[in-house]
Amino acid sequence: MHRIYNFSAGPSTLPLEVLQEAQEHLVDYHGAGLSIMEDSHRGKAYDAVHEEAITNIRELLGVSDDYAVLFLTGGATGQFAMIPMNFLQDGKTADYTNSGAWAAKAIKEAQRIGNVNVVADCGKEIPTRVPALSELTHTDGAAYVHITSNETISGAQWQEFPATEAPLVADMSSDILSRPFDVNQFGLIYAGAQKNLGPAGVTLVIIRKDLAARASDSIPAFYRYQTHIENNSLYNTPPCFPIYILMLVTRWLKAQGGLQAMAEMNRRKAALLYSAIDASAFYSGTALPTYRSLMNVTFRLPSEELEKAFVQAAKEREMAGLKGHRSVGGIRASIYNAMPAAGVEALVSFMKEFESEHG
Repeated sequence: MHRIYNFSAGPSTLPLEVLQEAQEHLVDYHGAGLSIMEDSHRGKAYDAVHEEAITNIRELLGVSDDYAVLFLTGGATGQFAMIPMNFLQDGKTADYTNSGAWAAKAIKEAQRIGNVNVVADCGKEIPTRVPALSELTHTDGAAYVHITSNETISGAQWQEFPATEAPLVADMSSDILSRPFDVNQFGLIYAGAQKNLGPAGVTLVIIRKDLAARASDSIPAFYRYQTHIENNSLYNTPPCFPIYILMLVTRWLKAQGGLQAMAEMNRRKAALLYSAIDASAFYSGTALPTYRSLMNVTFRLPSEELEKAFVQAAKEREMAGLKGHRSVGGIRASIYNAMPAAGVEALVSFMKEFESEHG
């Protein structure tokens, strides 16, 4: 078997154990004579997968019965519109923080539907960061407050979440399940799967049930959270195989010791990489240290030519996905839950070698 270290921001690396188990049962799912991708989403085999996936999410995050756990489609991008469709009608105003490219896209979609107040904007600042809690000035009677917990492009992350009177809504696509946090602080959490949850195709939504019930009946049924709550995410045929992989990933996370153990591992991986950057005059981090992401480590080299050479040389050493986002350039190492410590160690060793040759 040939495996490289995949530092891509998404779709990203998955736990090897998960891939191997899925491979073992891909053609014949536990003696059923067909794949889980072929079986009915109303059948007993898929029902067990669906319910375990929900249970695992609840156990890992401590989600109470006050919240529904939903598996939807459309990625975070679909949620950019679905959230204001449900909660931003009838002249209401929502507060949004702009911390970078993904937050800006969420703002743009919400503005198509209702009133948006950008309560903090550091989206174009260099070095990159997310808003400080002291910067936030909320609208009286806001429908909700929206944040992006981790910006994959800029490499900046909320280390502490704001306390808000209005329901707090968070795009956690790139750091969900990477650390423990209090779900009860939020009204709605959403995450595309292709970072820490599984393959692209399923979107996790955790929503307070009383909040979902507020949406107008005039919203088309598919775009109402209440519809999916009432149908246990089976209103339409769900993305069964991505949910199956999500079930295996969350099972794997539980076996690793849960989110506290994962957070400690992620801090160690990130510290190793940031230490290598900070110890060098050749590499320079792009995010302010206070706001550095534990998931997406972004840095620059002295020139774009050297960055291109770095990415190519890394590929030759079987480390892929290190090219920064096309909008900002530079280098980005995404070290999600499934990235083993050995991968980060290999990258740091290569960085020292490359600096020795080109510095």
